[in-house]
Amino acid sequence: MVTAYDYLWAGIYDEAGVDAILVGDSLGMVVQGHKTTLPVTLEQMIYHGEMVARAVKRALVIVDLPFMTYQVSPAQGVENAGRILKETGAAAVKLEGGVHQAATIRALAEADIPVMAHVGMRPQSVNKFGAMSKVQRDEELLLADAKAAEAAGAFGIVLELIPRSIAGKITAELSIPTIGIGAGPECDGQVLVSCDMLGLSGFQPRFLKKYADLRSTVISATRDYVREVSDGTFPDAAHSHE
Repeated sequence: MVTAYDYLWAGIYDEAGVDAILVGDSLGMVVQGHKTTLPVTLEQMIYHGEMVARAVKRALVIVDLPFMTYQVSPAQGVENAGRILKETGAAAVKLEGGVHQAATIRALAEADIPVMAHVGMRPQSVNKFGAMSKVQRDEELLLADAKAAEAAGAFGIVLELIPRSIAGKITAELSIPTIGIGAGPECDGQVLVSCDMLGLSGFQPRFLKKYADLRSTVISATRDYVREVSDGTFPDAAHSHE
């Protein structure tokens, strides 16, 4: 699984063969430039989700429910998740939480809205945790959250910033797939923020492997373009109409 936020990149990732594309509320940080995901609105998630879903031919498209669009009540979560599916064409939604969101997960599942849960470090709870990079180590709490999400009807669960031993135990005890980010190789799958994976963002946590350095490539290409326009070598005869 990788994140995507627009038509262009979603189509590329789909063609590359990823199993799932997450339209993450991480767009608040990597697209909008905020320090957290908290400012992202439902309308913004729908806007980006619709572009992604329109590009994808085979991968499962999942859209995050942003902060305060499901925490008030299960009915609020069902209404907003329904809007996402209706207005984007995505196949599923994701929300953060386990035990405390079990009622909402159950309500979504009963409304036939596929829902993925998210436990461990939850970015929407950054003000509680105090930092976006804080590893969550309470095994009893993490296992309870994961089991509650499964029992309520979640089809899968993201495990973020959890020691691999705990993530492995959770994975072994659940029948639904676990998708890790900073949770080790014992998870059933992995998710990365695409711009981090491609070396575009400059973000370098311990769990991230950069599979490319596109930031340097783009800067170099753009400098070449600026230089050639400035010195008059572009456009040349090969790039002009007679």
